[in-house]
Amino acid sequence: MRQAKILAKLTYCRLDELNSTEKNLIQAAKNACASAYAPYSHFQVGAAVLLDNGNIVIGNNQENAAFPSGLCAERVALFAAASQFPENKAIALAIAARHENGNFTQKAVSPCGACRQVMTETEKRFQHPLKVLLYGESEIICIESAQELLPLSFTDIR
Repeated sequence: MRQAKILAKLTYCRLDELNSTEKNLIQAAKNACASAYAPYSHFQVGAAVLLDNGNIVIGNNQENAAFPSGLCAERVALFAAASQFPENKAIALAIAARHENGNFTQKAVSPCGACRQVMTETEKRFQHPLKVLLYGESEIICIESAQELLPLSFTDIR
């Protein structure tokens, strides 16, 4: 028997420590929260994907009364980017969340397991790391690769 320890590298930063591209991406994610469809959770999540051509594609959570039928903001944004710009690499993804009252979360929110899997698949597809920016009013977590969030991701087993 052997053991292994998995560590993830996370960088905690303030908004003023980010470059203008990263700030713009976070703002796009925050703006995307406004059009989320969240009548059940009352928790609006926005995501913004930066592509290598400079385009930013947004997504937000889309809930449904049949709960498994809804979709998270991260997957909406990544799938929209892949659909609209299939040849362009996704190079960064920002995620923000706010409460029904319009206040953004104090702490950064983390993507669910399904979204983490899609994020790592995006990295594998384009053979390029996907930088992840998790926004919170009091903290922003910067992750250089989505693989840090799901080190044992599911892979093609052919």
